[in-house]
Amino acid sequence: MFVDRVKILVKGGDGGDGIVAFRREAYIPRGGPDGGNGGHGGSVILEADAQLQTLLDFHYRSRFEAERGRHGQGSKCSGRTGQDCLIKVPVGTRIFEGDALLVDLTEAGQRMVAAKGGRGGLGNAEFATPTNRAPRKATKGKEGEERELWLELKLMADVGLVGLPNAGKSTLLSMLTAARPKIAAYPFTTLSPNLGIVRPTEFTTFVLADIPGLIEGASEGKGLGFEFLRHIERTRVLVYLVEAASENPGRDLRTLKAELKAWNPDLLKRPSLVVLSKCDLSEDRKRLRAPWTMRISSATGEGLETLVDRLTEMLKTAPAPSQFRPPSHAPVVTENDEDL
Repeated sequence: MFVDRVKILVKGGDGGDGIVAFRREAYIPRGGPDGGNGGHGGSVILEADAQLQTLLDFHYRSRFEAERGRHGQGSKCSGRTGQDCLIKVPVGTRIFEGDALLVDLTEAGQRMVAAKGGRGGLGNAEFATPTNRAPRKATKGKEGEERELWLELKLMADVGLVGLPNAGKSTLLSMLTAARPKIAAYPFTTLSPNLGIVRPTEFTTFVLADIPGLIEGASEGKGLGFEFLRHIERTRVLVYLVEAASENPGRDLRTLKAELKAWNPDLLKRPSLVVLSKCDLSEDRKRLRAPWTMRISSATGEGLETLVDRLTEMLKTAPAPSQFRPPSHAPVVTENDEDL
């Protein structure tokens, strides 16, 4: 199960209490104050992990609390600091508190302190002064910070496959990578994004993402809508996959571009490639020879090697995900593309 949006509750550990204590030893009738300080509470920390691809774990556990600090002891011994609670999330996770974006974890190892631990209280040894040599005052530890956060995942892929339902995206992913998405001859077979690693050579790889099929009105939430549109935003190169056997391939391409533009106009500025799929099923191959398209067939393997080589070259100059601007989500006018 693919989960890309969850709510979690995080709480830093409470600080330990300081104590009131006095030195008591033989032949020292009036030992001074020696109550130790309480330990600080641990913090809850989020860390991006490149090995994770979903927020599924948070579907089963949604509350995280760091260890509290220990109370102070005599002989001016401070309490032990509570252990931090480290939570690993996929690279590409955005952290929200309400509607406010707190941080975007776009690099492996990047961290965020989600809830700070409370400070430990002071023992009475801290309050000794020349005029008050035997204070009987100590303070309690502070409570740890508690927050309700939303985690939202945007996949980090090099190449994203965009197409209408049943355009052959999952089949193409399975042919180019070791991924095994569900494949069937009906629309919306793919209900969640799938990732696979393409290996053009022994020393080069790139990540390919299969995004669930888009339909007209997807940017307004129709079909699978904006549940998965956000995953396209971080792909460096877009592949518009258009079915060659469609009644009007040009109209299909215009629909795809219109929905991406309505979601985030900057997506149309991304390096892209228009690819005609299922060419082995097209009876009229002459109409598919537009110079700005590629023809492939996942069934026969036609054009797949050329496609991988072309994508490898495009990725050499494609922008990094950090350069992408967030979407405005404002509706815009659809541009007119020529028919295929």
